[in-house]
Amino acid sequence: MIMRIHFDDQLEQLNKDMIDMGSLIEKAIGMAVEALIQQDVEKSRKAMEFDDEVDRKYRDIEGLCLRLLLHQQPVATDLRTISAALKMITDMERIGDHATDISELAIALSEKESIEQFTHIEQMAKETMLMLIHGVEAYVEQDYDKAVQVINNDDVIDDLFCKVRDEIINVIQSKPEVASQAADLLMAAKYFERIGDHATNIAEWVIFSITGNKE
Repeated sequence: MIMRIHFDDQLEQLNKDMIDMGSLIEKAIGMAVEALIQQDVEKSRKAMEFDDEVDRKYRDIEGLCLRLLLHQQPVATDLRTISAALKMITDMERIGDHATDISELAIALSEKESIEQFTHIEQMAKETMLMLIHGVEAYVEQDYDKAVQVINNDDVIDDLFCKVRDEIINVIQSKPEVASQAADLLMAAKYFERIGDHATNIAEWVIFSITGNKE
């Protein structure tokens, strides 16, 4: 009984750590998109500083999961919960990397002529942040329906990416001299699309933790 109480306390700590990691990444994405829109080098550098914190949180969660697996001999349901967390933090860490990638593009764009094509990119950022946070919430709450909604929202990201791509093609055709800036913006949109894909993976692992299947 005492062992189970200790195990449940550690699972509660795992949930808290997952929420903390998600919050760090949300802040990194938010600051990265602000830096991109404002072409603010200082904000870009601040956004990039989150990457080390995200990596530390990744290692903390990984260590906790491995201790739970090695020392607690979890039953099948608990085993899925812990295994899902290990898979999820890999996708979460990659999202953090993409926030850094976007920040680096913001620095590159700050040195070039500005082009105003941010509306749909900003929408992509907001939608991907929601997907990430709702995915983590679905894990902590073991909410199947919320996880499914995250997966469905990936179509919204894909539609926004197509809009960004079409807008940027039009920009390049009308103003070839800003082709380099336009290409950087397209790459930023591509990173947001990838973030959406990782958030979808996270939600699929939540479903696995609940049902034992990824779909």
